[in-house]
Amino acid sequence: MAATSDGVRSWVSRHFPRLVFLLTFGLLLSDYMSRQVLAAVFPYLKADWRLTDTQLGALTGIVALMVGVFAIPLSMVGDRWGRVRAVIVMAVAWSLATVGSAFAAGFGQLMAARVLIGVGEAAYASVGLAVVLSVFPATRRASLAGAFTAGGAFGGVLGVAVGGAIAAQFGWRWAFAAMGAFGLILAAGYAILVDEDRLRAHRVAEPGAGPGSAERPWRAGLSTVFATPSVLMAYVACGTQLFVAAALVAWLPSYLHRVHAMAPSRAAGVASLLILILGAGMIGGGVIADRVSRDRPARIWSTAVVISALSLGLLAAGFLMRPGGLQLVVLAAGCFWAAGTTGPCGAVVARLTPDHVRATAFGVLTLFNNVLGLAVGPIVIGMLADRLGLQAAMRYVPVAAVPAIAALLIGGRAYPSSLRRLGADPAGAGPANPAGGSPVTGLRRG
Repeated sequence: MAATSDGVRSWVSRHFPRLVFLLTFGLLLSDYMSRQVLAAVFPYLKADWRLTDTQLGALTGIVALMVGVFAIPLSMVGDRWGRVRAVIVMAVAWSLATVGSAFAAGFGQLMAARVLIGVGEAAYASVGLAVVLSVFPATRRASLAGAFTAGGAFGGVLGVAVGGAIAAQFGWRWAFAAMGAFGLILAAGYAILVDEDRLRAHRVAEPGAGPGSAERPWRAGLSTVFATPSVLMAYVACGTQLFVAAALVAWLPSYLHRVHAMAPSRAAGVASLLILILGAGMIGGGVIADRVSRDRPARIWSTAVVISALSLGLLAAGFLMRPGGLQLVVLAAGCFWAAGTTGPCGAVVARLTPDHVRATAFGVLTLFNNVLGLAVGPIVIGMLADRLGLQAAMRYVPVAAVPAIAALLIGGRAYPSSLRRLGADPAGAGPANPAGGSPVTGLRRG
């Protein structure tokens, strides 16, 4: 029995970084399943409670608004109190609130439950991403940030598809109950397999970090969360681009139901496929950015500009087309690029902030993502739909990519000076070495 236990501990130790990613990614799936299951039950809530599109958009947007409001303070708590402990508490909180949604008797009670879901989820993306990046090398940051963040899209897919199927079979209340139960199971697994001591043992040192750099006082690097123009533009670009993604995730099921005359369950299934494509694009954007910027890190900005521009052009063309199969193909292509800037932007934020406040930095990124994108996207499109109709309202979705492109262009121009301000090599390889050595190896040149 003891030998078996030792074998399990040895296996966990060997595969710990991958295990951390899988469990943290799984909880992000649960996060967004709890958040986006609402989109699958829009038709049922509209019929049962006679809600307006503005009210439905508000039920979606309130979660993102709470995430935006509480992301920074709760991320700071996670940096100081312990990231693993914070992850577990947050997962239990949003899961219980999701189960509570199943018992709502009206719009007000469901709104209250959605508020609690938002508070529970507020710092999860930032703290969880900081946990993942701490156990993998810096050269994989854009890919990991894109892949991790794609868990939001995949969770949205599962929330809409599974929630829609459960609602059609058993009623919309069971859809909420199932999402909450899944989160509680994953939280228990995380508590058993991940702890702070293992994280410290597997932490990967920052490129060019000097001895004791990880022990710098927590306050010393806090100013770097806002210190440079490039990091500020990364926050803005990521947030405004996610307006596009959030509007798509929230309203595609209803768009397909109303404009393409699909039954609610079929609309949820097709929308799930489009959202799955969106999630694949988040991973693809990160992988492309890592490869393109491997030798010239500043190229990460131009890569993000191209990704955002592709989403703008394809989605604008798609929503102007007549409903039909060809339109869905064009929209699918636009969905692939709709959130592809999340990986590059996350990598830039990680590059320009120190590890000991990185969850806080990602909390700031989460604030911008929610205030500029995830919270307002569903609400704004819902308000436009009440006035113009949903088909016309969706044509405004890709416009949010315009300020994202502008922010990326500004951030890219400021990137070399932002690196110099942090005492880093403008080539992006690592901190400048005053002794004349390589910024990567620290060896002196002959």
